[in-house]
Amino acid sequence: MSALPVLNGGSKAAGGARSSRSRGRKTKEPSMIGRRERLEIAVLSGPAILMFLAFVIFPVIMAAYYGFFKWKGYGVPTDFVGLKNYVTILTDPEFHAVLGHNAIILVASLLLQGPIALLLALLLNKKMRGQSVIRVLIFIPYVISEVIAGTAWSLLLQTQGGVNRLLQDIGLGNLANDWISNPKIAMWTLMGILTWKYVGFAVIIFLAGMQGIPTELMEAARVDGASYWQIQRRITIPLLGPTIRMWAFLSIIGSLQLFDLVYIIWGQYVASTAGTSTMATYMVVNGRLAGNFGYGNAVAVVVFIISLIIALLYQRFVLRRDTEGALTGGTR
Repeated sequence: MSALPVLNGGSKAAGGARSSRSRGRKTKEPSMIGRRERLEIAVLSGPAILMFLAFVIFPVIMAAYYGFFKWKGYGVPTDFVGLKNYVTILTDPEFHAVLGHNAIILVASLLLQGPIALLLALLLNKKMRGQSVIRVLIFIPYVISEVIAGTAWSLLLQTQGGVNRLLQDIGLGNLANDWISNPKIAMWTLMGILTWKYVGFAVIIFLAGMQGIPTELMEAARVDGASYWQIQRRITIPLLGPTIRMWAFLSIIGSLQLFDLVYIIWGQYVASTAGTSTMATYMVVNGRLAGNFGYGNAVAVVVFIISLIIALLYQRFVLRRDTEGALTGGTR
């Protein structure tokens, strides 16, 4: 046996040992966090965790606790009813109806606001005269208080309000309608108001996302002869995907929690007959206004669980591709 194989074997063994040590070091790197780094993480994240526990988790736990009682809202709850409130909610046809209204609002918000906002963002991303003014005008409805916007629309949409008067003045009096109370069009009235109110927010988010798209890609496509809309369809919209998915997530959560505009414009009684009531208005009407705070807390817990399930499913199947790199540093 010559010495060369031995040396080669030895070098291979040494190389293997080095590689195994190297692998060992690589596998240990993520867990090698020093005491100072642990202290920094605790100091930086500790206040946020405490705030989250105090103002999110603790109220949810207390709401779940009060949901087991028939409680008037003051004093210590003593009339324990177990799961009766939750059973009543899940078997109540009125709750099934408001759940359906929230589902319609959720889907319609995505289908209406998304394409309109994307089209406006693509147009406003081009250099044009008055670009800044148009952006501000589109964003103004979003910064107007829901109380002011709801009050204004409730006055304009009355049967003798400004909208019907305008239709009559321009010769379209046959289109005048009871925009708020007619159950056949009340939901579309609500969707029109929501689109007017929140499309500006989506436009601003999309425009911010477009600023992160490298202009070299568009210039190269333009040199290759691609038209403006081909560039938007092949480059801008695909690269805007993470921004669109994040906006959709915010829109979904907002649709599940919708309360203020519906309650201000339709009120506690008209909303249910017009078909625009939501889970939040159901909670207020059957909880606080009915003097049954235990039932209202149970509704709040059910709404929280529904929102949490939808958020987790969206995070798992839609947002995972966008957040995986941010959470893991891009390593697999």
